[in-house]
Amino acid sequence: MKTMIDRDVLLTNGENTGSLSLKPSGPSSLSLASIPPKAQDLVLRMFSDPNLLEKDERIELVAQLRECVALYPKVAELRVLFGMALCVNLEVHPAMEELGTAVSLDPNNFIAQLKLGELLMRLRVCRKAEEHTRLAGKLAQNMAQADLARRQAATIRTMLREGVERGGYKTPGQWIARQFRRLVRNRSEARSEAIVTSQVS
Repeated sequence: MKTMIDRDVLLTNGENTGSLSLKPSGPSSLSLASIPPKAQDLVLRMFSDPNLLEKDERIELVAQLRECVALYPKVAELRVLFGMALCVNLEVHPAMEELGTAVSLDPNNFIAQLKLGELLMRLRVCRKAEEHTRLAGKLAQNMAQADLARRQAATIRTMLREGVERGGYKTPGQWIARQFRRLVRNRSEARSEAIVTSQVS
């Protein structure tokens, strides 16, 4: 799942703090600083492009973030990172639980509201996605955050206008199945194209 969040707007409850600078300026930063260095590198790559992570790297990232969440269960930002990693690993139902917990822990957390809205949008639960995205927009503390919320809200409005609501993604299981079928189809098409190319050559 492609992430839509810039790494510089993850921490929203401090003074213009970058997501992974991890300066110990408060409890959230201290708990984020507990993320092992290798996991920090994987998180940065996840922000850059989730497709860069190999399967074993995704599994390792999920495992390490799970350990961090166990150590600091009440830190919303850690829950958001964990939820995003679960999304990248196509563990949609656990991701929904983690993002929902993040919002419950800190309803005024911009990134928690935005990412929960994004996941609901991808599951085509558009009305709920719209509400969380609207709340994220109200919580935005800078232009970058406001722009992310605005663009996500625009996408949701387009989906609603086109009647896309609980279409092909009625459950997380169906969403995973659809993504798997798409992956298999793409690989099959790539193999067929390679065969045709070799025959022509």
